[in-house]
Order: sequence, then structure tokens, then C-alpha cells
Amino acid sequence: MADYKITIARSAGKELERLNESLRSRVFNRIAPWIESQTGRMGKLEGAEDLWRIRVSDYRVIYSVDDSRELVDIISMRH
Repeated sequence: MADYKITIARSAGKELERLNESLRSRVFNRIAPWIESQTGRMGKLEGAEDLWRIRVSDYRVIYSVDDSRELVDIISMRH
């Protein structure tokens, strides 16, 4: 998945901006290696057909993956 592009929804971007620098760095350090090495999906979001989640500290990052467009869309990030 190294060629996949990552997009961040406006609401998730605002949530990232509110985080302190240390936690923001942890979020990016968790997401970037996952995108580079991930071959499948992990953390299927219950009740949603195409949404996935990863956990970073006390935060959940909700995302979708579009294999046809090679796109990972970060939809939400919540405490």
C-alpha cells in the first residue's frame, strides 16, 4: 500500500490541529508506517460496511480505503 494517497477530512484535520504537538506526532507516527506496510485491513468498525479504525493512545482514527483509486481517507478522529 505504499503508493496509496492519504486524505484527511476537514473535521479530522481540525481535531488534529487541537492536539498538542506530542500527541499529533504520535498519531502521524502510527498512521504512516501502517499505510506503508498494511496489506489488509484491521479494526473493522462495527455496523459500517467499509470503515476501519486504529487506536492511538485514547484516540480512534476512523478511515476508509478505496483500492481502485489507491486512496486512504481519514474521516474522523475522536477522543
